[in-house]
Amino acid sequence: QVQLVESGGGSVQAGGSLRLSCAASGYTLSRYCMGWFRQAPGKEREGVAHIDNSGRTKYADSVKGRFAISQDNAKNTLYLQMNSLKPEDTAMYYCAARMIDCYSLDTYPGTFGWWGQGTQVTVSS
Repeated sequence: QVQLVESGGGSVQAGGSLRLSCAASGYTLSRYCMGWFRQAPGKEREGVAHIDNSGRTKYADSVKGRFAISQDNAKNTLYLQMNSLKPEDTAMYYCAARMIDCYSLDTYPGTFGWWGQGTQVTVSS
């Protein structure tokens, strides 16, 4: 069983930055994809950024150039650096993991088996 705990959300003004963290515990995955999803009220959950055991990354078009996903394997922690935040980035952000890399299978939410509880990000204009 993998446990994921997010932190780092908060309220910022447009143009500001936040860094989300996701601490993973449980057993070590040798082959995996970890990612950040977000869900705004009344909208479907959407993928934001993903990274796999090979360090390959994927980003949603809406965040390319503004967000950066990274991982610290020694700390079992996933990060999402969010810069130039916009009001439309406001959402609950979730960390997720699965035992398949990010490219062998599409990264839609249903393919991820482990989820964190979420952390709220609010961007005001």
